[in-house]
Amino acid sequence: MKKFLGLTSVLALAALTLSACGGGKTSDTGASDSGDGKEVIKVAALESAYGADMWDKIKEAYEAQNPDVTVELTIDKKLEDVISPNMKAGNYPDVILLATGREAGLTETFIKDKNLEDLTDVLSMTVPGEEKKVSDKLISGFTDTLATNPYNDGKTYLAPMFYSPTGLFYNAALLEEKGWEVPQTWDEMWALGDKAKKEDISLFTYPTTGYMDSFMYSLLSATGGPEFFNEAMSYEKGAWNSKEATEAFEIVGKLAEYTAPTTVANANDQDFTKNQQMILDDKTIFMPNGTWVPEEMKDAPRADGFTWGMTALPAESTGGDRYSYTFFEQVWMPSGAEHKDAGKEFIAYLYSDEAADIFMEVGAIQPIQGMSDKLTGDNKLFYSIYDDGAKAVMGGFANAASVEGVSIRDTLFETINSVVSGDKTVKEWQDSVVEASDKLREASE
Repeated sequence: MKKFLGLTSVLALAALTLSACGGGKTSDTGASDSGDGKEVIKVAALESAYGADMWDKIKEAYEAQNPDVTVELTIDKKLEDVISPNMKAGNYPDVILLATGREAGLTETFIKDKNLEDLTDVLSMTVPGEEKKVSDKLISGFTDTLATNPYNDGKTYLAPMFYSPTGLFYNAALLEEKGWEVPQTWDEMWALGDKAKKEDISLFTYPTTGYMDSFMYSLLSATGGPEFFNEAMSYEKGAWNSKEATEAFEIVGKLAEYTAPTTVANANDQDFTKNQQMILDDKTIFMPNGTWVPEEMKDAPRADGFTWGMTALPAESTGGDRYSYTFFEQVWMPSGAEHKDAGKEFIAYLYSDEAADIFMEVGAIQPIQGMSDKLTGDNKLFYSIYDDGAKAVMGGFANAASVEGVSIRDTLFETINSVVSGDKTVKEWQDSVVEASDKLREASE
């Protein structure tokens, strides 16, 4: 089970494959020069499942390209604990790789306090060692989201790093065996659900309600488009009780009727893999998940001939847009950083082919055009989802003033269990989300 941008606590093991395991390596982030006249760039990065070695290789490659620069690394699985004391003393890293959604909430604190350096100019920088600008290399849409532009002011403060598409995962062999097509619209989805029901196969399950965030974000984009999605994420008045939102709520309500009966009972930290196992056992067709699930279930038994498939959510109607939400890590710069220009050059380098290939060796995929062509196996399928016509949706709820007893994420996602079990109606669910959004908007005005 992985945790990504803004996933609820039930997914609190990792962020975009940021799973914690083992020890860490650190260095003093307070140094400002190397003692030999070279300019120092202080880089602090979370050591994730990708390991620390890739950052050593990045350091070596960058210093080889820039002999007058020393990259000073701080890499740790509990990065917040390591760098926070120095930052409180006024000694900031120049570059920090630490996503939102972490339990410590350090990145969110910098966002709320408006202590992030504006990185918009990095997008127009030429990638060191190359001829293209950073913006020319990035996949479209990755710097036009609340996850990168948290103040919705057209400026980028957090640059997108390693990403992981999400979608509906299924056994491609099962659909081929039955002669069933992957649904392109919700009407086709309901028709498939009726066919499957006749063979005692459920249409849908979810590991936990936390996994429904990427699902709902994609669904809201499909029913209302990207602009509506951002309105809903920004608590705009009327967004959550609009026609577009109502349609999304009603689709989930109907999907609840096709959801495997044991889903709610197993939708918790201890038993979530039982819901995932239903896909491998051909007891259920689809589940929302991310690119990490094949590795997570690699040792689990499965139906003969099982082959992972992944698709974007169905469109609202024939010819409509289909969306796939993607999680990504973020790299940013504290406004108190000492070597801002050099730090921005380093960030631009992270989008070079050389850096991308180093990251790719351990499965950390950059949102760079053409990267999917270099992948093989399941990853090629997963990361090609946008090449196959799906549109990317990114970001999540905008920062808002805290309101005691109000969590719009819990209200929107955790309540899905009650809808599936029949304890709450779709209307009651939608009304509670509208109420939570209104309170957050009013508190933030």
